[in-house]
Amino acid sequence: MIATDLSPIQPSWIPVNLKFEIDDARLPWTWAADSFDFVHMRYLFGAIDDWNELFQQAYRCCKPGGWVQSAEVDTNFRCDDGTMDAHPVVAKWIEMFREAGKKSGRPFAVISSDLQRVSMEAAGFSNVRVVNFKVSIYQSRRGTKP
Repeated sequence: MIATDLSPIQPSWIPVNLKFEIDDARLPWTWAADSFDFVHMRYLFGAIDDWNELFQQAYRCCKPGGWVQSAEVDTNFRCDDGTMDAHPVVAKWIEMFREAGKKSGRPFAVISSDLQRVSMEAAGFSNVRVVNFKVSIYQSRRGTKP
């Protein structure tokens, strides 16, 4: 297995069959066409300026019948009980965060803009499926708030 990152910050406890390479996913990928059965990428929000190009590279490097998985998070905080509405500073932070992404050309609103699905389909992927999960910051072993 090959994994990439921008800097050498990987843990020492990686599996013996994994090799890290320092690389930038925004640059042309150096692997030959049809190199991988599985390509996984995650947490690239705010880093990618051209999602179409990213998925075109993944499509080129993925073997026919292979699988590409992209896992991103929505940078918009929400709550079920309305308590966040009492704290407008959070809404302002989210607004400024997303505006910074727009100005830098590297969007943070990957989920709400549907960038993954649209870019995967534009690259030629078929059977594209989007699955959203709700994640709570309050999780314990019993599943209750602290």
